[in-house]
Amino acid sequence: MAAVMPIFYAGVAASGLPEGRGTSYWGFTQTTAAILIAMISPLLGAIADHSGEKKKYLRAFSLLGAVACFGMAFIGEGDWLLASVLVVAGMLGFGAGNTFYDALLNDVSSPAMRESVSARGFAMGYLGGGVLLAVNLGMILGYKQLGFADSTGASQVSFAMVGVWWIVFSLPLFRRVQEKRREAGGYADRLRAGMRRLGETMRGIKRYPELYKFMIAYWFFFDGINTIIVMATSYGTDIGLEQTDLITALLLTQVIGFPAAWLFGRMADRFGSKRMLFGALWTYVVIVVLGYYMTNALHFYALAVLVGLVQGGAQSTSRAIYSRLIPPGRTAEYNGFLSFTSRFFSFGGPLAFGLVGILTGSSRAALLAIALFFFIGIALLAIVNLEKGWREAETGY
Repeated sequence: MAAVMPIFYAGVAASGLPEGRGTSYWGFTQTTAAILIAMISPLLGAIADHSGEKKKYLRAFSLLGAVACFGMAFIGEGDWLLASVLVVAGMLGFGAGNTFYDALLNDVSSPAMRESVSARGFAMGYLGGGVLLAVNLGMILGYKQLGFADSTGASQVSFAMVGVWWIVFSLPLFRRVQEKRREAGGYADRLRAGMRRLGETMRGIKRYPELYKFMIAYWFFFDGINTIIVMATSYGTDIGLEQTDLITALLLTQVIGFPAAWLFGRMADRFGSKRMLFGALWTYVVIVVLGYYMTNALHFYALAVLVGLVQGGAQSTSRAIYSRLIPPGRTAEYNGFLSFTSRFFSFGGPLAFGLVGILTGSSRAALLAIALFFFIGIALLAIVNLEKGWREAETGY
């Protein structure tokens, strides 16, 4: 999604369209996927909690995402509509599936182990994603030596490989991980129960003030992190970096992210998850400031290393903290609610980036504006009392 599909979409799927139209269609594709994920995640999470079938829904969405990847192998020149539909399906499989995957953290670990288990999950994600990305980029860049007619053919095969990878490495989870099952009745009963529970969540979340405060803080710093992820390539292009530099930096982030996320979890166990999350967010502020002064590929590589050191840790620690603030028995429901609200507010960072860039005529100033999201997130996180929040989750007050 970061290194291959945007280029493939613009150069192959959107070929033949008027200039600039492909970029617009790509933006609409991303927006459509985000809206669909935000709309269905809270309700599906409530249904899954009611029925105790988080794995069932995770399996369905994983299959949807993998099948979409297989379908991408058949995208040819001018097939922008097919490409958009498949990208939306793949993002839906991944985004909605993560709601149930994150909710399983409470089933597979005790509260005291949440930080380290969550961090190990992100670490393995960086390892798996980095290995396959390196293989696929090697195929695309060295297509002649591998017998492909062009880079398009190599890209198509790489999409199918992602589908295979997705399914194969999901099998241990589907076969071995256990969750508590409940008798939930038919699908109509589950839907009614899910809608009722979702309504209860939206009305009752203020019964958990520390969870509520953490969620608001998360909206802001998640928006800052997400903006850096989605705008990094565009920013690098604007300051004159080559495509190979951007890809190298992306791979560097993956390589660093694997051991860094694992180590971050160990340090969160020792020094406290909130303290480590503060450290990660302040590191992002430093990244934004240094990015303002960046002038060459070497600087971009250095920032990629910094991102790799804290990105997985910030995500895994946030997930672990949130999991301990959630009332027991409502994990998928509350993860779905967080997915909905964070995606709903995630337009803020890219919008601020775009507006500041237009008003100032400088992408550097636009990047610097993203520091505001981290400052607000840090300030809100400072007033969250985790110990009080854990008691609220257990007792309801």
